[in-house]
Amino acid sequence: MTAVRKLWPLLVATMQYDKSLSLRHQPHGETVEAPVLAYLIETGNGRILYDVGCDYAKLAEAARYYDPAHFPFGPPVITEEQRIEARLARLGLTPADIDVAFLGHLHFDHAGGIGAFGGCEVHVQRAELDAALSGADGGVFLDELAGHAGWQVKSGEYSLVDGVDAIATPGHSAGHMSLRIVLPTGAPVLLCGDAADLTENLDREIAPGLLWRGVPDADGVAPIAEAEAERTALASIRKLKALAADDGAELWPNHDFGFYRRMQCRCPFPAHHA
Repeated sequence: MTAVRKLWPLLVATMQYDKSLSLRHQPHGETVEAPVLAYLIETGNGRILYDVGCDYAKLAEAARYYDPAHFPFGPPVITEEQRIEARLARLGLTPADIDVAFLGHLHFDHAGGIGAFGGCEVHVQRAELDAALSGADGGVFLDELAGHAGWQVKSGEYSLVDGVDAIATPGHSAGHMSLRIVLPTGAPVLLCGDAADLTENLDREIAPGLLWRGVPDADGVAPIAEAEAERTALASIRKLKALAADDGAELWPNHDFGFYRRMQCRCPFPAHHA
């Protein structure tokens, strides 16, 4: 049995970037537009939010936070209707109705909006939090991790409720987690997170372009070789594919607009979208 009742993919921003950031060894020069997604899971034991999108307030000081040297395509784009509070409002909810925010990883486009959810538990992996606090992960804004009282620091895989399981998929980041969701009807869903940005990552078994290589030592040299980091990321992709094959689950890549649009157009659909 599963405690899951409904699942909503929520489009909470869009970004543009070079495709090589999603596909390792991809030649530079192809720009992609990517969705930034959060996923609302309603269960008989409460509501879980997988990822929380970006910090909307940072857009008011975009030049300060999104240095063109590191963000040559500019900051994320968030319309008023895409703000996560607005997405929840369309479903008759507020951030106070969320019981658990499960952060697949702590990069700004996945964890930045956590400030809106001060009343809920926040689940994050110890390895992910340690890497973020080290300052070595350039995808994290440290100020976004401060001031929340409900952090629940986890180590390894576990079940949140019946039908919602946290799956370890490191590589893109130190403690990256995917989520397996058993719906009341239809196939289970594996939310890949940034273990697989695009369908191509899965179909062609290509690691993400950005990989965690560890905390630099005193000489500024990362302790994890690039080839080893890539092997870790590929192992996570293959793990997700093997899990999907075992029980007929669907793999949902995280930053693939083509996939997201196809998913919206499917009818009937065992999950719900907003």
